[in-house]
Amino acid sequence: MPAIRSIHRSVLTFALLSITLAASAQKTPKAEKKKIKDYAQLVDPFIGTGGHGHTYPGAVMPFGMVQLSPDTRLEGWDGSSGYHYTDSLVYGFSHTHLSGTGVPDYCDILFMPTTGDPQFKNTEYRSAFKKKNEQASPGYYKTRLDKYNIDVELTATTRVGVHRYDYPGGTSKANIIIDLQHRDEVLDSWIEVVNDHEVRGFRKSKSWATDQQVYFYAKFSKPFKTYGIAGNDQVLQGQSKAAGKNIKMYLQFDNPGEVIAKVGISAVSADGALKNLDAEVPDFDFKKIQKAAKAAWNAELNKIQVEGGAPSVAQATQAAQTDLRTNAGPYGSAPNGKKTAILDYAKIKQTIFYTALYHTMLAPNVYNDVDGQYRGMDQKIHTAQGFNYYTVFSLWDTFRAENPLLTLIDRKRTLDFIKTFLAMYEQGGLLPIWPLASTETYCMIGNHAIPVIVDAYAKGIRDFDAAEAFTAMKAAVNRNQFGLDNYRKNGAVLADTEHQSVSKTLEYAYDDWCIAQMAKMLNKPQDYTEYIQRAQYWKNVFNDQNGFMQARVNGGWYTPFEPTEINHNYTEGNAWQYSFLVPQDVEGLITRMGGKQAFEAKLDELFTTESKLSGNAVPDVAGLIGQYAHGNEPSHHMAYLFNFTDSPDKTQLYIDRILRQEYSEKPDGLAGNEDCGQMSAWYVMSSLGIYNIAPGQNQFQVGIPQFDKAVIYLENGKKFTIINSGASITRSNIYLQGMNLAKKAYNKLYLNNSDIADGGEFEVFTGRLSNKLFLQDLEKPLSQITDDPIVANPYIIAPAKTFKQPVSIQIKSADTDAKIYYTLDGTTPSASSTLYTQPLSISANTTVKAIAVINGKSSFVDEAVFVKTNSNN
Repeated sequence: MPAIRSIHRSVLTFALLSITLAASAQKTPKAEKKKIKDYAQLVDPFIGTGGHGHTYPGAVMPFGMVQLSPDTRLEGWDGSSGYHYTDSLVYGFSHTHLSGTGVPDYCDILFMPTTGDPQFKNTEYRSAFKKKNEQASPGYYKTRLDKYNIDVELTATTRVGVHRYDYPGGTSKANIIIDLQHRDEVLDSWIEVVNDHEVRGFRKSKSWATDQQVYFYAKFSKPFKTYGIAGNDQVLQGQSKAAGKNIKMYLQFDNPGEVIAKVGISAVSADGALKNLDAEVPDFDFKKIQKAAKAAWNAELNKIQVEGGAPSVAQATQAAQTDLRTNAGPYGSAPNGKKTAILDYAKIKQTIFYTALYHTMLAPNVYNDVDGQYRGMDQKIHTAQGFNYYTVFSLWDTFRAENPLLTLIDRKRTLDFIKTFLAMYEQGGLLPIWPLASTETYCMIGNHAIPVIVDAYAKGIRDFDAAEAFTAMKAAVNRNQFGLDNYRKNGAVLADTEHQSVSKTLEYAYDDWCIAQMAKMLNKPQDYTEYIQRAQYWKNVFNDQNGFMQARVNGGWYTPFEPTEINHNYTEGNAWQYSFLVPQDVEGLITRMGGKQAFEAKLDELFTTESKLSGNAVPDVAGLIGQYAHGNEPSHHMAYLFNFTDSPDKTQLYIDRILRQEYSEKPDGLAGNEDCGQMSAWYVMSSLGIYNIAPGQNQFQVGIPQFDKAVIYLENGKKFTIINSGASITRSNIYLQGMNLAKKAYNKLYLNNSDIADGGEFEVFTGRLSNKLFLQDLEKPLSQITDDPIVANPYIIAPAKTFKQPVSIQIKSADTDAKIYYTLDGTTPSASSTLYTQPLSISANTTVKAIAVINGKSSFVDEAVFVKTNSNN
């Protein structure tokens, strides 16, 4: 190892970018000083606002209740956040937005400054704007309204949005339009003028969240000389308060110059909104709020400090020329191959990283007021005692990387998430699936609050009622909804009765594995046995004949089968993208696929096949490398699976390729929907060179660190440093040549959570060529279920369910040592039933039932019904 160290040190280049703007020093719990750097300057909120990223550029605090941002698009999939980078018209600035979702909602309480006679139709009061006049940074947004020559600036605290409007001089009719009808279907609303400086109101709407309630209280830095409240776009004369489904108003100022509007929101009451407003923004000092927002963001972004990550000009030139020819990779951003652009690449790479880290902190969102009150899932008002209550949990996405990242760098907030989950369970009877405001949307599949809880508990976050959490987990997976009853009865969700059956089976099995891990930690052996068996139900949708996860229909396999086809058997994907979704039992999957070589060959084909997507057009299935779809979350762990093979260098190769190919510093720099932080969390974790493929397990896979140095500052006062000197040598240094942990040679392809939590230094040495001699001796990660193995369900092969002439059917099992027993009279088979030895001939209406048995242990009953039709038909 010293020889390797000396080789790498001899070629170590100087860092290209020094981020020095140090503003202050902050003490960690153990009094170790951390120099706070201005990473906010590297964040570009416009990344992800183009393409299909669905992010927004507006002002927001970390995990803030308010997301004050421009609304440029009112409908459509690419308008989910209310904004798209390609738009040139803005309708106004609303106070709630979703980051990177695939369904539109929010955009509540729209404010729009105008001049002249007030207009109430959005097509009349909207304005053009130019991209060159837009600016955005953490906690701040600015634009210019061309129609009115008004400069708009936005900033925010956690629960308050602050607007600054600069009207042209001499404007006698300077207006602020407040539109409560904007965007979603309004169920009810009201607005009231309190005095010539204050307005309050309420909006109840229906969209993705079927019952969303938002109260607001607004105060203005200058008095308005007049106002008007409109119902159905007609001014209601003489009224200071009005209610209805189409309520809007205008406030009019006389030559005000600058007007600052501060708007508190609440899901509880107008008084709650006022409390939030007065507590967080007691004055009208816009710059002070903006400065505080930036400081808050820098405190969060400094939890991970990275350095370097790019080569010198001379070393980069050849790589840059290659990228420029193909318009791919990070150097493809360099216009005309200019050296200045190459020099900026370190900044570009760090911009992508810190924007990604920023995106991971936009959701979930605080939902309780400053006094702790919040609207629960039962629509009643509750008070959070000693924690913040959150909403907007995109758990199907975020359990994979976003939540493990926050478990690493934000344990306090992770604990609050879990306490929120338990409050939702207490008030609504169910752990959250995809809660939005005070509504459970039931969006996506699985019960993925479970892995978030289990992963946190496994990593030492335990200051919550674990017994209640365990009860809630079991209640979630034992209800009769979304095919769970079918899953428990048959050991798989069957396509005969439930759509997305393959995906549901796989994700339910992973959740069950998490419950088994929790049972083990809580010393509940009976529960452990039950759920570790259920964790193996993935075997019942694995077709050993073709090596794919395939839907079960009428006792057999769904046909015709094409692995590229996106159909109703999979959730936003196809068989390619789901056949590797067994993170809890990778070694079991390797065995089923025929061993390491066959498994590696299948993975190779996943990434290299030239076959195209077929079937339904689902825009989420994007960012394709072969059939690997980085634009959607089920693929996110798959490049790391090469670590289980004899070619872990392919993990390093593909991780590096995905980082370069699927992310950029441009508005369309995300491969797919941001999904409330998951797409960016993958980038953050993979750039650090660590990734947890199965949250609930305390192992982080080793990938390929992308920066010369990355320091993770932990809440226990320690820091974990990851060093890759090769990151600044050349872009081609993507293969591991050696590793040190705590200055000692390290020989594992994974780090334990304790290795990170204890602090220290992890150093990797990289080179341009794969070092298989070094890699072959490394200890591989663990992912195997050995306790209480189940017997996979047999499957029946037949031409069709209906027949005219006698047909021959076969009964097979993926377990080669299993014996198959069957009945033809509809009775339940047992080991005393007829032993299957050869194909059966069916000539009449018949119900075939079969089981597979190994050493007295039986599978579930597999059932097929065959119907003879009239031969004259």
